Amino acid sequence: MGKGSKGVVNGIDREIRTVTLDDVKQHDRRDDKWLVIQGEVYDITKWSKRHPGGSRLISHFAGQDATDAFRAFHKDLTAVRKYLKPIHIGTLPESERNDTELQTDFRELRKTAEDMGLFTPSILFFAAHLGHILMFEVLAYLVLAYLGVGWWQIMLSMACYTIVEGQVGWIQHDFGHLSVFPKSYLDHLFHYFTVGFIKGASPAWWNHMHYQHHAKPNVMGKDPDVRIEKLFVVGKVMPVEVAKTKSGGSMPYNWQHRYFFIIGPPLLFPVYFQVMLFRHMFTRRLWWDLAVVAGFFIKFFYLYTPLIGFGGAVAYYFTVRMFESMWFTWVAQSNHIPMEIKPDEAEPWMVAQLRASCNVEPSFFNDWFTGHLNFQIEHHLFPTMPRHNLHKITPLVKSLCKKHGLDFQVKSLYRAFADIVKSLEHSGQLWYSTYKAYHSS
Repeated sequence: MGKGSKGVVNGIDREIRTVTLDDVKQHDRRDDKWLVIQGEVYDITKWSKRHPGGSRLISHFAGQDATDAFRAFHKDLTAVRKYLKPIHIGTLPESERNDTELQTDFRELRKTAEDMGLFTPSILFFAAHLGHILMFEVLAYLVLAYLGVGWWQIMLSMACYTIVEGQVGWIQHDFGHLSVFPKSYLDHLFHYFTVGFIKGASPAWWNHMHYQHHAKPNVMGKDPDVRIEKLFVVGKVMPVEVAKTKSGGSMPYNWQHRYFFIIGPPLLFPVYFQVMLFRHMFTRRLWWDLAVVAGFFIKFFYLYTPLIGFGGAVAYYFTVRMFESMWFTWVAQSNHIPMEIKPDEAEPWMVAQLRASCNVEPSFFNDWFTGHLNFQIEHHLFPTMPRHNLHKITPLVKSLCKKHGLDFQVKSLYRAFADIVKSLEHSGQLWYSTYKAYHSS
């Protein structure tokens, strides 16, 4: 660490210390965490515990440059910078403050998107989407209340309610990313209404899980979406690592492309997520989240128990959860599981997002069915950009990828789904061959 000099940093008179990138890289431990934002060095060891996005999210960048991640996650930089002042500890030397051509081009692309107004939301667009969700929720109830309780009425009602839960999963995602309203408190309010009261899940739990995924997509040990080695091995690195362990893993992973259909999509929401979200709320004492989720269950059983009985309402609930789960899982995993999955290598923001994400061809149905997450690359590059504008930035992203030799993958919906199974089969076979080689004696 170099000697300091007097100066003004972030508006505060203090000694400016020169801190090299090698210095920063040494501070990546649980009790000692530094990171870099725009050439300035910050000690986040204590602050990470108070970070609104959760301690894990910001800690994933300990020892690294977080400039582009910082810009991607925060809409109002003026409000955020006040939190940086007290934890500022130094600055990088001029020789280490030079951005790569890719980083410069990407930041210019973001500036172009801002100038084009692509971060400005259409309230009418989101109002229409929320309106059609509420319409289907009303229809789900009215079908049974006015058409009677028969098999076809129950199936029609569950189809309507599955649409509600599937589509509210997409719109709560918009609120969670603060991409709907100019003022973030309105996004937070509607996030609680949609994911909490309509969907019956904890907003804080969703934030805790999803922001980590965006920060380090497909990074082993950091992205919760690929922290699944108890049931599945994915990518090329994880199967080998699991196979080399003494136990070799607890599952017959070479069959995972088959048992995925049984314990994967159908059970993710009805079982795994139910346990995880309630555990999260109770262990972290998120009483407000718990109250909103309780409101969902009170509403649901108050409406449906008189129509189909308590047992029928329970069966109805878990059936809808199962279909919703399959919808969500196939869409969410099609963009990431077939892509590269490996340990953290502190890659530049654009490289990291493109390595882990792919798109699905746009169409009216695909856009609706995936909640515009078929534009996964654009969404990962600009997570606060309203989804109705993602297609407008696509040509510019493709052009930048072509310039720097980066792969911009676009698949049909069928191929995207098929690639999930193919990648699971390939990873399973890789695990099996490695396991036999290490444990044959």
